[in-house]
Amino acid sequence: MLLRSFFDAKLAQNSYLVACQATGEAIVIDPIRNVEIYLRAAAAEGIRIVAVTETHIHADFVSGCRELAARTGAMLYLSAEGGAAWQYGYVNDYPHRLLRDGDCWQLGNLRWQALHTPGHTPEHMSYLLTDGAATDLPMGIFSGDFVFVGDVGRPDLLETAVGVKGSKEGAARTLFQALQRFQQLPDYVQIWPAHGAGSACGKALGAVPSSTVGYERRVNWAFQVNKEADFIETILDGQPTPPRYFSVMKRVNRDGPSLLAELPKPPCLCTDSLVALQRTGVTVVDTRAPTKFAAGHVPGSINVPFCERSFITNAGSFLDEETPYYLIIDSADVMTAVSDLVRIGLDQIAGYFLPWVVDEWARQSGLPLGVIKQVTVDEVTTQIQEGNLLVIDVRNGGEFKSGHLPQARHIALSQLADYIHEIPRDHPVVVQCKSGFRSSLAAALLCSQGYTNVANLSGGYQAWCAAGLPTVDEKCSKEVRQRAPRGKRPASSKMVEMESDLHNTDLPYWMEMSHTPAPNGACCSTPTHTKEENHVGDHKVELLSPDNVRTIRRFADRNRRHRLPARQWKPSVALVSL
Repeated sequence: MLLRSFFDAKLAQNSYLVACQATGEAIVIDPIRNVEIYLRAAAAEGIRIVAVTETHIHADFVSGCRELAARTGAMLYLSAEGGAAWQYGYVNDYPHRLLRDGDCWQLGNLRWQALHTPGHTPEHMSYLLTDGAATDLPMGIFSGDFVFVGDVGRPDLLETAVGVKGSKEGAARTLFQALQRFQQLPDYVQIWPAHGAGSACGKALGAVPSSTVGYERRVNWAFQVNKEADFIETILDGQPTPPRYFSVMKRVNRDGPSLLAELPKPPCLCTDSLVALQRTGVTVVDTRAPTKFAAGHVPGSINVPFCERSFITNAGSFLDEETPYYLIIDSADVMTAVSDLVRIGLDQIAGYFLPWVVDEWARQSGLPLGVIKQVTVDEVTTQIQEGNLLVIDVRNGGEFKSGHLPQARHIALSQLADYIHEIPRDHPVVVQCKSGFRSSLAAALLCSQGYTNVANLSGGYQAWCAAGLPTVDEKCSKEVRQRAPRGKRPASSKMVEMESDLHNTDLPYWMEMSHTPAPNGACCSTPTHTKEENHVGDHKVELLSPDNVRTIRRFADRNRRHRLPARQWKPSVALVSL
């Protein structure tokens, strides 16, 4: 048996080529649209691609199943589960077999079994592989977006990305039930997932490329939660905001992507063309670094830096798959960028300009270059606190809930293009993220849409916190908390605030955690400032040991779920070693 994996770092996506070397027959699993990589690998190994499959209808890239079937005549093995809304619309054009739960097929000496594993999507399949030439025992499972290393596939995308209202809780329940079945597989069965760290299809994916059922059963958080209600709450909390293009990909991959045959080859255009095109309002994508774009760019252009791993995601969040667009990019990067863009269906690349054309455009047009104003925390703190500046936080939802500026409004960068009309044009706007990178792209998008009073907060949320300014932690409280400036904290301690709203009271809870060496070199508690004890119902919160800092969260979560009255909580201070 031959097994080859292909990892696309920009999509954090795994695809696989599996072959029976005795017969020379091969199958490709979860292929991307740029299928040349599989054709070249098969040719190098002297094998034939006779079958193609995918675990589900993907949301984060254009599937290569149709392309491979058209190029090779391979048999398509695709899911028939999931109901009428999630049936493939193009399969009748190619040899195919639609699979139900438990269906098996043979490829040389390799035996395949389809297992319906819904939750991430209704039609999701995992494929159990047995190498019949060696044993009758299963060797591994291609788990797609069902089980990852360290995580499981998010069940909310049909609601949050596609717009199927009220579906995420039911999908999470289905996922929990499918995981119980999965645990019945032998410990030794290997797991080959469709994604790794960096994918938006989960929230805690590991960077290790594969695992085993036994290992995941012991360390994957999803298998440690025994109650369905707790699982649903946990899996739905803190999922990253899905990119805007995800909804398009679901439709495209279900109905059938257009055939690519070969990559588009956009022409290199001159300055005169840019001058003329800019006047017509076409979409121009400047791929230079944010600092260069902010210092001077063609008005109306948007900034999607090519040097970043997030290039594909950002392009998919800003661009329309049906609208032609132009790139400003180095000639050496053009075809790589084209390859990246067509992976998510952005095929309409009408041409490109070299970066030096930006300054030349200003000279020929006689117009000034656009700039993105950069502001520091010190420059805008008073204006923000007095409500004279509208703050737009473009981080992911989980980041925002974990802490944000009190006055900030949240619109994730990946969704900004859909909600930009909600931002008033007659009010000064400052855009903010964690460090200033994502917010710079957001500011560029606003400027391209005619916003004239926009600034980017240099250093972002990190700079705001470093200045000791108030923030709001929605996971703990809706109230503002004041963080002490780092320079004013005791050198031997860290301040951790437990917000009052978590406990349904107006009193803040503080815990000072200090390092106090024990005689044997370990850390121990130093209870020098202990006040009254805390009570949660019948439970008493005492001084915490070094490995029990998480106990606070458990008590807090329990209190939040049961909505205990405020009188059952009293303020206290405890010293806890780290």
